[in-house]
Amino acid sequence: MPTIELVVAHYNENLNWLRNVPKGLRVTVYDKGNSSLTDWEAISLPNVGREAHTYLHHLVNRYNSLADWTIFCQGKPFDHAYDFKKMLRDLVADPNSLSTNYPQGFGWLGHLIDTDDNQGHRLFKPWSKNENGRGLDLRGFHRALFDTDGPEHYIFVLGAQFAVHGNVVRQRPASFYKRALDVSISFPDAAHCFERSWDRIFGVTGIDSEWLAGRLTVQLKPMKHQLPTDTTLTVK
Repeated sequence: MPTIELVVAHYNENLNWLRNVPKGLRVTVYDKGNSSLTDWEAISLPNVGREAHTYLHHLVNRYNSLADWTIFCQGKPFDHAYDFKKMLRDLVADPNSLSTNYPQGFGWLGHLIDTDDNQGHRLFKPWSKNENGRGLDLRGFHRALFDTDGPEHYIFVLGAQFAVHGNVVRQRPASFYKRALDVSISFPDAAHCFERSWDRIFGVTGIDSEWLAGRLTVQLKPMKHQLPTDTTLTVK
C-alpha cells in the first residue's frame, strides 16, 4: 500500500482543520509564523521564500526518505481547493487512486486552471495584492533554475498545491533541489514563479495545452477528477 504524507506550509493560519484529517495520513507541519503552535509538533523555518522555500526544504532534507506520495499544501488550503478535506479522506480510503488519477506521478490540487505569460503581465501585474504593479520575471527565473529562457506561457492551477510521487522527485538529482532552494530565497518573487512552475520543476507536463483548446482560464469540478495531461509515468 503506498504511503502518503501531507506537508503543510504554515505561517499564522488556523490549523484546527488538521484535527479532522484521516488517521493513517502522516502530517508534517513547517512553521514560519510568530505564534506558538501548542497543538501541533512543527518544524520551525526562517520566514523567507514563502511556501516554495518550505516545500523545497522538505524535498532537500527528505530526498532519500520521501513518502511514496507527498501532498504539499498551504496552511489554509481551501481558498484554492475547496474540497481539500474530502480529497484527503478519499485518498486515505483508497491510496492507489493517486496513481490512477495521476499516472505521470504529479497532480495539481485546486479548482482553477489559469495561464500567465513569461513576464507576469496577464495575472501577476494586475493582481490586487501587487500594489506597485510590477511584472514577474519568469524568463529570468527559468534561466536561474534551468539555464534556459523557458516557455512563453505557463499553465498551472492556482494555489501552489499538488501531489507528487517520490520516484518523480528523484528523476532529478538532489543538487537540483538545492539549487532551487537557493533560488527560492534569492530570486525576486520566486514563490510566485514556483507557483506557476511546479510541474516543470519535476519535469512533467501538468496540464495538456491541447485540452485547453485556447482557453486561458478553466474552472474545475471537485478534485476527484483527473487533470488532463500529455505525459505518462507509471508509478506504484
